[in-house]
Amino acid sequence: MRTLMTTSLLLAAVLGGCAAAPVSGAAPPAPEKLEVRVLSFLPHDATAFTQGLEFSGKTLYEGTGLAGKSSMRAGPAGAAPSVRQELPRLFGEGITVLGATAWQITWRDGVAIERDAKTLAERRRVDYTGEGWGLCHHDGRLVMSDGSSKLTFRDPVSFAPTGSVDVGRDQLNELECVGDSVYANVWQTDKILRIDAASGRVTGEIDASGLLTPDERSSADVLNGIAAVPGTGEFLLTGKLWPKMFRVKFVPAA
Repeated sequence: MRTLMTTSLLLAAVLGGCAAAPVSGAAPPAPEKLEVRVLSFLPHDATAFTQGLEFSGKTLYEGTGLAGKSSMRAGPAGAAPSVRQELPRLFGEGITVLGATAWQITWRDGVAIERDAKTLAERRRVDYTGEGWGLCHHDGRLVMSDGSSKLTFRDPVSFAPTGSVDVGRDQLNELECVGDSVYANVWQTDKILRIDAASGRVTGEIDASGLLTPDERSSADVLNGIAAVPGTGEFLLTGKLWPKMFRVKFVPAA
């Protein structure tokens, strides 16, 4: 009887241990489904072809595109910019501000412009290979998109590439870095992805549709501007040629 009981206990322990063991190669959890809850809205320059949007402190920076119409601007959110610099002949894209330095990239010109963060005066230009779409900064490094599924990390001083991750989703456009996540507008959609910066895994999908009225939508272009409002857990959203910016929270989808 003692031998039978001992054998039964050992068998139960082995089976219990097997049941508790993690399954290798298990699929990662599905992305969290989120939507926007609009808290308020602010006026936005409806002639601005928005390519980048980012707060640094209380100052809102915006980069705009189109050849011959590109610029970088800074000032209070919802007011006329207090500082503005044009970008003649080039097609401006994403922007980011890291300390006393602001970076602005270009679409197919292969040039990144380093600016003074206060005056936006141009300091120098750095060449890079490939297209430029979105830009933000995470953990002391720059994060850049090129319209593909790849996010490239770059040195914030030299702008040299230092690594990359593949997100598995194409058309990554304007970027916003918040904590350990990168938020990416998906070009030509009303979707924003929340991406783990270390692995490239998509942890959230945000439905940002329905912000503009049908009349506003008729003269506007795509969603393409996301800026985290410091210290609030809230965001400003806008788009190319949009007449408004929306202050929102991301909440679980209904």
